[in-house]
Amino acid sequence: MSQRAYNDLWVDAQLELSRLLAEEQPAEPPPAQKDRVVFFQRLAMLYVRYIQILRKLEKAYDLIIHPQKRRAIRKAIDSVMGRVVELKNEMVEKEFLEYHYMDDILHDMKLTPDKLEIPLPQYFPNDHSKEVQERKAMLMNIFKMVEVTESLEPLTEKGMTQEEAIRVIQVAERARQGRMRSKLYEESREGSLRSTHAGTESTEPAAICIQKVWRGYIQRKKTKIERVKELIALGMVMDPKYLAPSPAEVSLRAAEAFTRVKQQEHEAAYQKAVVAVTNQLREMEGNNMSNTLKSQVRQWFFDSRNATGSFPDYPDEEDGGSAFIFDEKSPQQVLEEIVAKEEEDSSNKPRGKEEQKEKRKPDKKMIDELEEAGLKMHPSAFLSDLEAVDKNFNDFWRSRDETENLSQKHDVELIKEEKRKVVEEEIRVQVDDQMRQELAELKLSVDKEKGSKTKANTKKKKASKSGKKKKKEKDLTADRTLESLCQELVEQGLLKQADNVRLQDYLGDFNYLGTTLRQNDIEPMPSLSDVRQVLSLYAILPLGSPVVHEKAPLIKSILLVGPEGVGKKTLVHAVCQETGATLFDLSPLNTAGKYPGKSGLTMMIHVVFKVARLLQPSVIWIGDAEKMFYKKVPKEEKELDPKRLKKDLPKSLKLIKGEDRVLIIGTTEDPISAEIKSMCKMYNKILLIPRPDYGSRYIMWKELINQKGGEITKALDLSALAKISDGYTPGHMIKAIQSVVTERRVRQQGRRPLTAAEFVAPLARIDPVFQEQEEALKNWYAKTPLGRKRIKAATGKEEEPPPDKGKSAKKGAKKKT
Repeated sequence: MSQRAYNDLWVDAQLELSRLLAEEQPAEPPPAQKDRVVFFQRLAMLYVRYIQILRKLEKAYDLIIHPQKRRAIRKAIDSVMGRVVELKNEMVEKEFLEYHYMDDILHDMKLTPDKLEIPLPQYFPNDHSKEVQERKAMLMNIFKMVEVTESLEPLTEKGMTQEEAIRVIQVAERARQGRMRSKLYEESREGSLRSTHAGTESTEPAAICIQKVWRGYIQRKKTKIERVKELIALGMVMDPKYLAPSPAEVSLRAAEAFTRVKQQEHEAAYQKAVVAVTNQLREMEGNNMSNTLKSQVRQWFFDSRNATGSFPDYPDEEDGGSAFIFDEKSPQQVLEEIVAKEEEDSSNKPRGKEEQKEKRKPDKKMIDELEEAGLKMHPSAFLSDLEAVDKNFNDFWRSRDETENLSQKHDVELIKEEKRKVVEEEIRVQVDDQMRQELAELKLSVDKEKGSKTKANTKKKKASKSGKKKKKEKDLTADRTLESLCQELVEQGLLKQADNVRLQDYLGDFNYLGTTLRQNDIEPMPSLSDVRQVLSLYAILPLGSPVVHEKAPLIKSILLVGPEGVGKKTLVHAVCQETGATLFDLSPLNTAGKYPGKSGLTMMIHVVFKVARLLQPSVIWIGDAEKMFYKKVPKEEKELDPKRLKKDLPKSLKLIKGEDRVLIIGTTEDPISAEIKSMCKMYNKILLIPRPDYGSRYIMWKELINQKGGEITKALDLSALAKISDGYTPGHMIKAIQSVVTERRVRQQGRRPLTAAEFVAPLARIDPVFQEQEEALKNWYAKTPLGRKRIKAATGKEEEPPPDKGKSAKKGAKKKT
């Protein structure tokens, strides 16, 4: 595809975005919707349409080479991702479910299920500032150093055990016996050949026998080829030529690779141009900017003195400095705003009890309006950004003529417009410092005011502002470098390197009957594809995009609940790989015996969260999360003290803010043994991961066998294999495949293809996840806050309006009298 095709893709996405914004923000606000089903259908339709826009924008951003266009698309991607996360949060609040099924909407929009997958931008893993990239490189060097030291330790310290010595002797003895058998076999064969050559029998019967076998083989081969041709003609089997990539696909991939190289060249040229243009603006226009700004500020001094009789106070840097002065306001208005602000600062005192009670009392009209009103969407933090993106596209990029810019290089004039504001801001700060001194001198010379008064006033202001700020957390390791902290955490095993696993490696099929089951009052279990989508929205998009993390509903912690082998740990590593996040391991078993004592515990948590913020995005993994909230600690685990993080970790979790891209992910397979209240307070989101369904098992068998080098033939009945493996998790399937598809078995596939019966015996040796265990997890999930809300909504209790506390109190008083 050419650059024109990718530009057209961008235009299509922007036009669809304009239509969506017009629907979301009509001239007259739509009436509140009382029907919950209709309201959810509207939310789901917007959700699917925004995902389609996101897919187009992501593809255009990946292959457009114009650096300034890519920045405009990047802003659109961040805003659309944030809106998708907001809509998902709305659907969860209205349906009280983490998983939603939209097969009916896909059918109406004529889309395939793969169009519902959340596109993960490819720039996430490498989209870090230079400082963070240097820190990540330093961390990789530490990992390599620790690996080298660990690999040398076994050679020096460990010797051969008795079991290992016996195993070496057994291998040598069996090899000797095999050589002896082969020697005896060769000798016996040579003796039989000598006896056959001694006879003088005719060769004609032997030739007939060979002809018979050969002609049968040739005919069977021809028949098989003819049968395959017939099936291809009927459309029942794919033509082998389509299995391999076509020349057009190969050339397309080569063109995309060349496009990415061009992207890097254009980006480097753009960065050089930005530096050159900024320096040029400072040299050519900086002096003129400074003089004009000074003359305007001086004019404001004298205008204010003429209006009020005295020189004004210069606005603080926090208020904007001289930018606050020239915000299209007269000198009198500026003075009034400064005085009003000072009065607000002085009048921020705690109110009396009577005022607080009056504020708490709800207005009857407000209560009646809330009861009569139906369901409405929450105000969005991203619609204003989307409007700005849409306006920028329509005003500048849509009507832009680029017939002369065939190479799609940057526009210097556009860089000047952007960087002129930056230079103006730099000069404004310098001018503000100079004009503050000039104003103080004017006050001393003309108004004969002492500079000490102004200094005292500024000190009071600073003291009042600093009093409002919250106390910062004490830095217990202020005297230590980041490299030493990272090395300590790596040596202690708390900072780990994530496995090379992508989210697309977490295989699973779409749930095709979710809406149908819901209509028949049957709650469907989510598929593994649903798990993949929800984790993309809750973890990957916020961690990958700072804009989404700051403005979208903040998710600080996620708990993955599911039986053994469903892929909880794989999902944690996939989140780290997709976002380039640093992985910390605070599992109870991993922290046992490390940093002993109360002071050691506080130091460990402080160091982990400090390094996590410096190396953000970061993921803090807590395996076996139920151990931290045990109802009763088992005797064999009392020495490990698994509950030592129960009090301190939630406190540190509260300190995570919108700008801190740090996420805690807990995994558990036995949540029933934990205190449910404490666990639910710790984790914002609880995701139940089920056993794979038939469609997911079919895909898994096929892909996992191919990954191990196995060949899928007609002899291997994947449908039967997926049917008999009901109840088995992906981890169980991997174990069975590893035991069957060995290197020796792969070499034998030409003579003896794989069959489904070979996998039955390994599966029979593994205990599956029984229906009772899955039902126990579902019953536990029903006791979580979201599960309780869902049950109330299903029974109709949630629809009832809340009782008026004032009225109930009056009724109680009357009864007492």
